[in-house]
Amino acid sequence: MVIGAGILTTSSALAGVYNISVDEVGISTGDFEKRGIGYNGSSPGPVLRFKEGEEVEINVTNNLDEETSIHWHGLILPYDQDGVPKISFPGIKPGETFTYRFPIQQSGTYWFHSHSGFQEPDGAYGAIVIEPKKREPFRYDREYVVQLTDAHPHSGARIMRNLKMMPDYYNRQQQTLMDFFNDVSRNGFSNTVSDRMAWGQMRMMPADVEDVQGFTGLINGKGPEQNWTGLFKAGERIRLRFINSSAMTYFDMRIPGLKMTVVSADGLNVQPVTVDEFRIGVAETYDVIVRPKEDKAYTIFGASMGRSGYVRATLASKADMTAEVPELEKPPLLTMADMGMGHEGMEHGDMSSDGSEPAMAKDHQMKGGMKHGSMMDHSQMGTGMKHGEMSHEAMMKMGGAKPDPFYANGSGLTPVAANGGKFLSYQDLKAQKPLYPHREATREIELRLTGNMERYIWSINGVKYEDAEPIKLQYGERVRFKFVNETMMTHPMHLHGMWSILDNGNGKWNPIKHTISVAPGTTVYTETEVDAEGQWAFHCHLSYHADSGMFRKIIVEGGPDKTAGNQTEKGARS
Repeated sequence: MVIGAGILTTSSALAGVYNISVDEVGISTGDFEKRGIGYNGSSPGPVLRFKEGEEVEINVTNNLDEETSIHWHGLILPYDQDGVPKISFPGIKPGETFTYRFPIQQSGTYWFHSHSGFQEPDGAYGAIVIEPKKREPFRYDREYVVQLTDAHPHSGARIMRNLKMMPDYYNRQQQTLMDFFNDVSRNGFSNTVSDRMAWGQMRMMPADVEDVQGFTGLINGKGPEQNWTGLFKAGERIRLRFINSSAMTYFDMRIPGLKMTVVSADGLNVQPVTVDEFRIGVAETYDVIVRPKEDKAYTIFGASMGRSGYVRATLASKADMTAEVPELEKPPLLTMADMGMGHEGMEHGDMSSDGSEPAMAKDHQMKGGMKHGSMMDHSQMGTGMKHGEMSHEAMMKMGGAKPDPFYANGSGLTPVAANGGKFLSYQDLKAQKPLYPHREATREIELRLTGNMERYIWSINGVKYEDAEPIKLQYGERVRFKFVNETMMTHPMHLHGMWSILDNGNGKWNPIKHTISVAPGTTVYTETEVDAEGQWAFHCHLSYHADSGMFRKIIVEGGPDKTAGNQTEKGARS
């Protein structure tokens, strides 16, 4: 058995006992210091290393003066071990020890974090590495966890209060009077005024890309100046396990001078695809392999999607070597396409790169399909907008490249590699091995991602969590989820306990993930084999969106294990 972080004891070859304490800790980013929450005395917590097939017993002791919890993000386990208070268990009270027990049924890169209040943004997170039973379908000589986060000098609770009082409190890239004059000289007075009025009707700005700016990006707990470094020998294949544990920040990752071969997404192997850059949504994981052939240093660099901050670390053949750190590019601006304007009846997720209708655009004629169109929250949207009025700056920046169907056509958020090379798209992801037989879904559930920026309320189908009924699924069915993003922000939607099969047009090779990023103005489909009974969380993984309402309880009815006694035996408290 692999021992991780010096915290483990073992009771047999296939059973590991792990002890984790939840503590108040000091966090130093190089820019600021603050008090936060960590595991076993540090933030991030230890890297937990499991082995596929083992039974784990994890004793979590709460040393805080408030309730806590740990959620095992991406792990397939009994629902009462999932660690979500008020859904799957009561939570862990101060001074209490809760013992999680569950089998490890998968391999790959995952992470764990608190699901209580804003403890996760305050530092309560760690990484999980699971070794497979069988050989990996790719080779590597060494590996590193690269865990990203967006540490903020304000506590999570204070950030939420500020957002409720003033939703643009943390937007440091608001347009200025000088921007207005620049737009007038470029687009003319009439067009500029019309554009400003349109955004004003929606009570938004094109700069509303990120809710929370002013953070310091960390890699493995180190700020850009603290420079976490991983060593290598020239010619080695290095596996980098990227985990985005940020509260609110997407990062565009690159290593100037190195190609990255993506071999895994959200813990499951994919057919290798070599890229220059990739965007990692909040809560997603990607494993990549790089092969530096020279004895030198390379910068691991991740610019936030809104270009308001970055993470930085180094791969080097010797300690204390560094490489040039790239400058942040100009911040992107949203367009009317990101607001879904002028696309009535058009679903961007249905488009292939050549404009034809791929498999994922088929009308499956679901039985019992749910429609929530009448519940759409358009209160903050203007009317009468035409697609032809929007800015196509982003398209022009793409240099005529084929549009990515996972971004609205003309979106200001469409990523472009800094070196002009290949940027990973969801389209590129193909499962290494299908996890489930390919079959038609039995019904479709439409989830419209909605919000009211003025009041900082985020919701699904216009209803926030505390006012919503749970979504009920039947054990054994295959459900197709239709996500329609009606907001101006990108949402990483995370389903607990079951996999989400992303319909990216690759049929039986569609990739399987635990978190699906849905960009503004797009429609994205996923399918789920309902194979886990119980109660599960389903939510946007942006911390302040989930807390303010973009959250649902999923209840899976039926299933082979209906005895309540079995549920209480799996976890215990002392």
